[in-house]
Amino acid sequence: MDQRGPIRVLIVDDSALVRKLLTAALADESQIEVVGTAADPYVARDKILQLNPDVITLDIEMPRMNGLAFLKKLMQFRPMPVVMITSLAATNSNTTLEALRAGAVEILAKPDGPNSVGDLKLILGNKIRSAAAAHIRTRRDDTRPAMAGLMPVRSTPPTNQLPVTSCAPGMVLAIGASTGGPPALTELLGSLPADIPPIVIVQHMPPVFTKHFAERLNHECAFPVKEAADGDELLPGRALIAPGDFHMIVEAGARIPRVRVMQGPPVCFSRPSVDVLFTSVASVLKKNAVGILLTGMGSDGARGMLAMRQSGAATIAQDEASSVVYGMPKEAARIGAAESVLALNKIGPFALEKLKQMAKSR
Repeated sequence: MDQRGPIRVLIVDDSALVRKLLTAALADESQIEVVGTAADPYVARDKILQLNPDVITLDIEMPRMNGLAFLKKLMQFRPMPVVMITSLAATNSNTTLEALRAGAVEILAKPDGPNSVGDLKLILGNKIRSAAAAHIRTRRDDTRPAMAGLMPVRSTPPTNQLPVTSCAPGMVLAIGASTGGPPALTELLGSLPADIPPIVIVQHMPPVFTKHFAERLNHECAFPVKEAADGDELLPGRALIAPGDFHMIVEAGARIPRVRVMQGPPVCFSRPSVDVLFTSVASVLKKNAVGILLTGMGSDGARGMLAMRQSGAATIAQDEASSVVYGMPKEAARIGAAESVLALNKIGPFALEKLKQMAKSR
């Protein structure tokens, strides 16, 4: 969005304490102004019309109408950037993933979760700025049922998958994403074949949400997807997603490479960090990798992708037109880290072609 003044924020939450904490967390942000609060979606509807905010924060569990139902109506009649702020309960995690599918652009755990009030102050402003920069597109109605607790066993692979890869062992596909990443990853991974080389992924997302996101992808892809655990091996035909609040790196194993999952200081304000993953891939796998940097705010992943390209890996960044936020891929293109810049729907076929070329040259 073309932001000429402070980003105008409306906070929607039924808890007076949470409304107060969120307002206080943004008080020192010179480029963000809290223009109002609302205790439920009906009050929020009126205040949106009255105050014309640039971004709203939205809780899931609220009286009279829950946040997901309100979000769907909002995206139909008045599309705008929405940051979901909710507790880490399993039911909320699944509903929040539905909210991302419905058009929300960011997720943040409430301060009663692992984020202390101090941490919230550091994170919330960045989430608001990221949402304000998002390109909001009208979404198709999603007729698929919510999958919380109802996920069927995969019986047949998706029909839209690309041809088999015919790739040699020892290659890896490394992917990083942030704002707008969940739907982009769903589209990209859902198009890939079952015999894909090992995939390692960093998606900026709080704890618990990464586990449920991996479970959801596991039932939408032609190959298994799981939240990574320390020591998991890089197996062909499997994707590993870094757990929220933990860095993930690739290291050499006794037989095949494996991942390490660890704490450590945030990198580019992020944990997990794409830079941390990509740098390890560059060091361990060198030319036997393809790096993909998808939509996201900031610069995380750009330096790591540059290391990958310098080590001989193929590198691909998502283009501006198909990105929700053209920040991370833009920075990768700016510093020469991205060998190719492509629309989201072109990345899967191009990555497979690169993998086939690598296999032939070995």
